[in-house]
Amino acid sequence: MSDGCGFPAPGLHSFLFKPIATVGGFEFNKVMLLAIITTVLVIGFFWAAFGKAKVVPGKLQMVGEAGYDFVRRGIVYETLGKKEGEKYVPLMVSLFFFIWIMNIWSVIPLAQFPVSSIIAFPAVLAVIVYVTWVSLTFKRHGFVGFFKNVTGYDKSLGGVLPLVMVIEFFSNLLVRPFTHAVRLFANMFAGHLMLVMFTVASWYLLNSWMIPAAGVSFVMTIAMIGFELFVQAVQAYVFVLLACTYIQGALAEHH
Repeated sequence: MSDGCGFPAPGLHSFLFKPIATVGGFEFNKVMLLAIITTVLVIGFFWAAFGKAKVVPGKLQMVGEAGYDFVRRGIVYETLGKKEGEKYVPLMVSLFFFIWIMNIWSVIPLAQFPVSSIIAFPAVLAVIVYVTWVSLTFKRHGFVGFFKNVTGYDKSLGGVLPLVMVIEFFSNLLVRPFTHAVRLFANMFAGHLMLVMFTVASWYLLNSWMIPAAGVSFVMTIAMIGFELFVQAVQAYVFVLLACTYIQGALAEHH
């Protein structure tokens, strides 16, 4: 794509990939491959770190424990408490590192694409959290308690209670999983688009008379890479933090 000046402007086509292989009508592309590699890396790392855990940990085990404790103490315990939260630590650790590695592919040479900028991947993860939240709410409170939980039922609201219940119902059951997925997707989508734009612009300007501008664009590319590394970790943190918040709401007693 270009606007007539020869500059190959990034757009939606930057998120489309030709299939690597087609099996039985099913197309397997680069993004799917990166998602599979991410899964293997996360499982492989924690298997290697804790498969033969020692009282005196080695370097790999120490790194694994640091990452595990960061999610356990910094997110799960802070949100759910130690007693309630312990059983959800493996799920949250898995979500955090899976999302983080999916995001970080954006700045890895040859890969150079964040898997979570394709909406299907954040959507599936949001559905997992959603199903966990709904099932826990039913299990803890029963049908009536579930209804009160998702509608924000509170007799003290008086005449506005019906309106509040309708708003809360749609917010919790429909808007919540949507925003949970879109928040991650949109940040990674926008970040990758900006990174591609500055990278392509640097190359385009370098091959023209505007070489000084190419230098500015290159500096912006480096700055964007640094910023993206920060955003990638933050988005994994926020996704898991929200997941813990939803579960905390499911476990809380409703009065």
